[in-house]
Amino acid sequence: MKYCKPKSKSILSIDVGTKRIGLAYCDSLLITVNILPAVKRDKNNAELKTIKNHIKKLNLTGFIVGLPLDDKGKMTSQAFDCETYGEFLFNELKLPFSFVNEHSSTWESTNRFGVKKNKSGLIDSLSAKIILEQWILEGPELKELVGNKQI
Repeated sequence: MKYCKPKSKSILSIDVGTKRIGLAYCDSLLITVNILPAVKRDKNNAELKTIKNHIKKLNLTGFIVGLPLDDKGKMTSQAFDCETYGEFLFNELKLPFSFVNEHSSTWESTNRFGVKKNKSGLIDSLSAKIILEQWILEGPELKELVGNKQI
């Protein structure tokens, strides 16, 4: 599937993990990508308050969620969790969003930025940065969720 560069807008990028959620954002012209501190993932979704605060403070108009597909583009068990979390966020935030294939983003962030086994969440937010940079180049355009599935 071929994508094209999306229209300019300020976006939050989310790298969903089982313990932490990495966050990054871009300006409305899609020029700069910055990381935010990762948030601890809570079974009661207490991290939602922090995510909402970032969206309000930075005036973000949409979000993307990394989907860790395998090397053949198929869903992994973690991808199903990310998909569920992305749909949960859409229902809570009511912002346009899209899933982005984040295959090997953690591996790329460890190699590109030289961060190894960091428990602070830095690697998670750097992965969110890579996902956002990929989205800026390739899209897809943000959409509202239609039915139960977006992809």
